[in-house]
Amino acid sequence: MPTAHLPPPEQALASYGDAHVVRLNALWKLSVQPGLSDAERIHAMLDMAADVLDMDLVMLGDFGENYTARYVSDRLGVLPEGTQMVVEAVLCHAVHLSREPSHIPDLREHPVYANHALVNQLGLRTYSGLPVTAGDDARWVLAFLRQRCDVPPLAVDIAYMGLIADWLGNTLHQAAHKKLLEQIALTDPLTGLPNRRAAEERLQMEVARFSRDGNGFALVLLDIDHFKMVNDRYGHAVGDEVLKVMAHRFEAGQREGDWVARWGGEEFLFVLHGSLADDAVGIMGRLLNQCRAEPVQTSIGGIPLSFSAGVAAFEPQDTDIEAVLERIDHVLYQAKANGRDQIRLAGQRGGKTPWNGSLLRQALADGRVRYAAQAIVDLQSGQVVADEALARIETPSGDIVEAKDFVELAEGLGLMAEIDRQVTRDVMRTCVARMESGGSSGFAHFVNVSPQFLARHDLVEELLGNAMSFCQGCGVTLGPVKPIVLELTERQHVVSLDKLRADLQPFIDFGFRLALDDFGSGYSSYLYLANLPVSFLKIEGWLVQNMSKDRKVAGIVESLANFARKEGVLTVAEHVEDAETARILADMGVDYGQGWHFGRPQLV
Repeated sequence: MPTAHLPPPEQALASYGDAHVVRLNALWKLSVQPGLSDAERIHAMLDMAADVLDMDLVMLGDFGENYTARYVSDRLGVLPEGTQMVVEAVLCHAVHLSREPSHIPDLREHPVYANHALVNQLGLRTYSGLPVTAGDDARWVLAFLRQRCDVPPLAVDIAYMGLIADWLGNTLHQAAHKKLLEQIALTDPLTGLPNRRAAEERLQMEVARFSRDGNGFALVLLDIDHFKMVNDRYGHAVGDEVLKVMAHRFEAGQREGDWVARWGGEEFLFVLHGSLADDAVGIMGRLLNQCRAEPVQTSIGGIPLSFSAGVAAFEPQDTDIEAVLERIDHVLYQAKANGRDQIRLAGQRGGKTPWNGSLLRQALADGRVRYAAQAIVDLQSGQVVADEALARIETPSGDIVEAKDFVELAEGLGLMAEIDRQVTRDVMRTCVARMESGGSSGFAHFVNVSPQFLARHDLVEELLGNAMSFCQGCGVTLGPVKPIVLELTERQHVVSLDKLRADLQPFIDFGFRLALDDFGSGYSSYLYLANLPVSFLKIEGWLVQNMSKDRKVAGIVESLANFARKEGVLTVAEHVEDAETARILADMGVDYGQGWHFGRPQLV
């Protein structure tokens, strides 16, 4: 937004005459002088006006519950900026009410102001007050005072004051707009908290302050548990209500000087001043207890929630805030992977292997993505008819990291598509090698694909190209149905089923089949089933593990098997851990089983 400018002197000559060219030229140059902030330009303008008009005190103030002198040029040294006065006792009050200028040549002769403190104690005699309008804001008044008594001001001086008042009004109006735009740019519109950009700027200020005074602080990264399920079950409007309520709780639970920002999605970042890490854990523990005890009240009723958090202190040896953020990010994901509803301190037991975004990116760059295959068995014949590829990461030291320890991190960082890319390519290579060595072409390979992967058209085209190349190079003639089965999960919200269908269509046309993973765990899987040509339902492991304990759960599993059979869809029970469970599932009509009873995942 451009800075408010006075009209060039040549445009004002008709009104003021040649004698005032120097005065106007000085004002105009000041109004267009580069490199000044709004506040500096206002101060310079008031100082110039005081010199030109020989005033002892010039102030620009606004009326609210009190009158506040916001900008002051004070030769007498009697009125500091920010001074507040009772509204009725202020000389400018009449101007504020009438919105008309007032010029009093001798305050001692005025029936109202003769005994005013400014007159009796400071000896001020001459007063001029002008209303200043900043857009729709009419709170402002510009006042000129001096100790020397004089005749009423000349018309040219009154016009000069008016010119300054108009310029100040424009400047204040533009400054207010600039502040509003900056506030919008740095504020999360849903919760009203600072957004990530604002938080990153404030973190740099915290580090600079720490280097000056050595007063440390703790950082906390918090994630609302199972928030995706809230969105899936109740809709995003209710999810927004939850975020607003939780943000209010987090803000209300802070001490003076602490602050919290919305870091992204359902993640919040806290900065706790003067706190050791243990202190921060205690503070967050109280918030977590409140969260557990008080369901979030929404338009559909109370929703019980918890959160997971990672905590670390910014310590004297820390020089890089990003490194500390990586540490709390790592322990947050550890907390989520180990049951959620907990607070983890960076560096405590269980946090020695810092699996974070940087290491994940490096593993991808180094090609250290692997997969483990877990057998899928025909429950009637006991034959292995398929397997599922489960992503793994190999560390530089040769350790293998399971998917549960990095999938959520990869999804949060937008790296899941690249993991899917490498796993699907390796699965197809294994598929070709198995068939060329005499394996059945009917053996299916299940592989997970994320919405992140499907949304990347370049990766979709690459995968199809790889599939065609492998099929053409394979010595086995395949029919219209190919051995690859793409598993869809509910880990990520899919905005448009039409778009999902369009993303999947090239694979369906090529002969890949679709499976719904964790079926029965959420609402989205039923939408997938209704809208997509699904060949397999993989029954949620929790249902399988609990059906022997709960008759209703067993009924759900059997109903799913009956429904799928009628629709020509094959069922796969996950988490089959013993022979009795396998027998019950076979009696129910479930087609396939997968779990430790049939074998643990084996690295390929």
